[in-house]
Amino acid sequence: MNETNAGGVRQRSVEIVVPVHNEAHVLADSIGRLHAHLEESFPFPFRITIADNASTDRTWYVATDLTLRLPHVHAVRLEQKGRGRALKHVWNRSSADVVAYMDVDLSTGLEAFLPLVAPLLSGHSDLAVGSRLHRQAAVVRGAKREFVSRSYNLLLKAGLGARFSDAQCGFKAVRADVFRALAPHIEDTSWFFDTELLVLAQRNRLRVHEVPVDWTDDPDSRVDIVRTAVDDLKGMGRMLRSTLTGRARIPAVPRRVGTPQVPAARAALPAVLPTGATTHLEYAS
Repeated sequence: MNETNAGGVRQRSVEIVVPVHNEAHVLADSIGRLHAHLEESFPFPFRITIADNASTDRTWYVATDLTLRLPHVHAVRLEQKGRGRALKHVWNRSSADVVAYMDVDLSTGLEAFLPLVAPLLSGHSDLAVGSRLHRQAAVVRGAKREFVSRSYNLLLKAGLGARFSDAQCGFKAVRADVFRALAPHIEDTSWFFDTELLVLAQRNRLRVHEVPVDWTDDPDSRVDIVRTAVDDLKGMGRMLRSTLTGRARIPAVPRRVGTPQVPAARAALPAVLPTGATTHLEYAS
């Protein structure tokens, strides 16, 4: 991931992770749409990594087929479930400057992706989050999910002093060096992973950039709202204890160094794989 532009300036790069579990029925269409959008309009080197979380359907077969058909697509299979586990696995190993993720249903409009990562690529911010609760966001979803989302974020503000507006939107990015510093302190491997990442960033005075998004609820979503809410409350309690004891402060977090650059023609990213891997595929335990 060391492409240079015509002036010899190194181009910054982005790796986008799409975590999936039993999503064979939508995977090819979603990755195809994402790949086409980035090919047409994204001015930086990029790679899309499909992170298969222990799927039992044809998801891994579809993922491997996509790596053969699309030049910027990579696939990783983990034998355990958990969105946070998948993100930590891929992001820790990435050679990109910025790592990001989005949900496979592409509920968030892809036009928001460049505004999401641009502040990180320029050195202006450390993390970036899509917000469905921003006053300029355009959101289509049911009353139940809207109530749960707003209630959860109000609890975060009251209990943890959160200054970000939407912890659980599946559309986030972070500087890779910042994530590697925070990763050992993130305990959750599932849905609370996002909140834990953001709270740690805030506690360590990192700059979080919010982007209002266009978002349409996925009617096929299989997230267990009640169980997720209970797990999130447990996570909030753990984070509150770590904050009160000072364990949320991390001394070695990298600080911003602004290096703005004008995007040049994008070149493909070489696949940089862990030791022993020789293809676009990877297995992880």
